[in-house]
Amino acid sequence: MNHKKEFRLDNVCIVMMSAVGDAVHTLPVINAIKRHNPKSRITWVLQPGPATLVRGHRNVDDIVIFDRSKGLNGFLETKRELSKRKFDIVINLQVYFKAGIITAFTKAPVKLGFDKSRARDGNWLFTNTKIPYHAVQHVQDQYFEFLQFLGVDPTPVTWELGPWDNEVAWQKEWASQFDRPVASIVVATSKAQKDWAPERWAEICEILYNDYGLQPVLVGGQSERELHAESVIMKKTDKAISNLGSGLRKLVSILDASELVLAPDTGPLHIAIALDKPVISLMGYTNPKRTGPYRKYHDLIVDAYANPGEDYVPTMENRLDRMPDISVKQVAEKIGIWDKKYRSQ
Repeated sequence: MNHKKEFRLDNVCIVMMSAVGDAVHTLPVINAIKRHNPKSRITWVLQPGPATLVRGHRNVDDIVIFDRSKGLNGFLETKRELSKRKFDIVINLQVYFKAGIITAFTKAPVKLGFDKSRARDGNWLFTNTKIPYHAVQHVQDQYFEFLQFLGVDPTPVTWELGPWDNEVAWQKEWASQFDRPVASIVVATSKAQKDWAPERWAEICEILYNDYGLQPVLVGGQSERELHAESVIMKKTDKAISNLGSGLRKLVSILDASELVLAPDTGPLHIAIALDKPVISLMGYTNPKRTGPYRKYHDLIVDAYANPGEDYVPTMENRLDRMPDISVKQVAEKIGIWDKKYRSQ
């Protein structure tokens, strides 16, 4: 069966409601659909946080918010909004039950999701068309499976994340305060198991400032762990400047203005990749071949996930207590590689 000629893509709904990193991975899917069918209208169901990142993107025509913090009311509000719309196809990029419920709320003849073996929590029950089984691969390539099934070319892979025209003035003003290039440090993540010790980040700040002439800038949100990390780092070094709580759109401008980004496995890492910024990624809890930087800067990965001598493949297995194995020396060595290979001349 030739799938490439069977699906209308004039009115498309994307169900992807997870974190910032997943939103970044969704953008190349949306951009590819728009290249394939420029008149396509794309509606995206996602949560309030990631919505602030992509609202205003030229290829995102409509956003329907799903606010899971509201419990049942969040589902009912999303259902009311979706009842006002009709689609040619719904693409459910998630494998969880809540995404299945949202998919069920949509009006569309085609509801496309993962194969039964990958769809969790009965998610497969809510779709009527499924992509074929594929072994685990990078999340970005996993999303591209949907495009391949629809006959849409995923290349070139583009994000178009910004900064946008109305953000350039703020970016210039922000960057003008520094007399040296910026190295942005993402101090924490959504899971404690993915974080690196703030005391070690403080040592890295000293190395960045003293040995490489860079200005360390702390970035991220203002969660309890992020604020704790900021407090520890700022007490141990006077070389860092904090920009925690900038918001996602300003974070795009900050990372874009940075010479280097250092991050554990979290959304800003993938934003940096989308902006083509060299990123030193600290990976231990999650598999770098599945959730690490996509296709670029693999030589800057500090890989604590692998066992000694292990040649592993992409998996969804998480490995606990690996991040403490990453030493300051290992990160400093990656800074040296960046300095020789990627630093702007």
